[in-house]
Amino acid sequence: MERIPDSALLFKARIAGFCWLMTILSGIFALTAGGGIIVAGDPAATAANILAQEGSYRLGTVANLIATAFYVAATLFVYELLKPVNRSLSLLAAFFSLVGCAVGAFSSLFDFAPFVLLKGAEFLTVFTVEQLQALSLVILRIGGQAGNISLVFFGLHCLLVGFLILRSAFLPRTVGALMAFGGLGWLTYLWPPLASSLSPYSMAPGIIGEVSLTLWLIVFGVNVQRWNEQNATSTTS
Repeated sequence: MERIPDSALLFKARIAGFCWLMTILSGIFALTAGGGIIVAGDPAATAANILAQEGSYRLGTVANLIATAFYVAATLFVYELLKPVNRSLSLLAAFFSLVGCAVGAFSSLFDFAPFVLLKGAEFLTVFTVEQLQALSLVILRIGGQAGNISLVFFGLHCLLVGFLILRSAFLPRTVGALMAFGGLGWLTYLWPPLASSLSPYSMAPGIIGEVSLTLWLIVFGVNVQRWNEQNATSTTS
């Protein structure tokens, strides 16, 4: 198989790390911008917060969509990096990630629904204010459930990426173990009550694993010689 130039491979690894870093930073910004706006079990307070902090709320949703776009890019670059280990598993990992991104982007669209319901459109006057507020919170909760589903797919992605790194010759096994452990953390969202009871500890493994891989790719990239050797001897295509 054709050897990839060292500079091109390192550039690809660092771009993967950069995209993953931007995913993390955009996600943190989204949580910060939208933090405290939704009040569980209180439609009136939630509606008041959304209307009073519309700019921050919209900015948080946009930041989530930006994070999703960066994660798509990171997924594709990581797939290319891990192909020499096992092309089929790397492709499966990428598939899980892209499905998670699609579900996550879809769930973000629910965040815009309250503005339709709460801004006094004439055709909604048949409903009371309380009914519209309750409906807004219901829609947001549905969006939150969709977001939980996306985390499950991201968990499968991280788990497979961790497994592939453990089998690779060009990335540290410690990083692979942290990624696999992180994937298990995201998989707790298969049963949201469990994830909720373990929160924020259920999120910590995923954050640690993804940050470790991100920093390694940005600072060190991959062992180019070993990557090319594994790429040359790979029998999976």
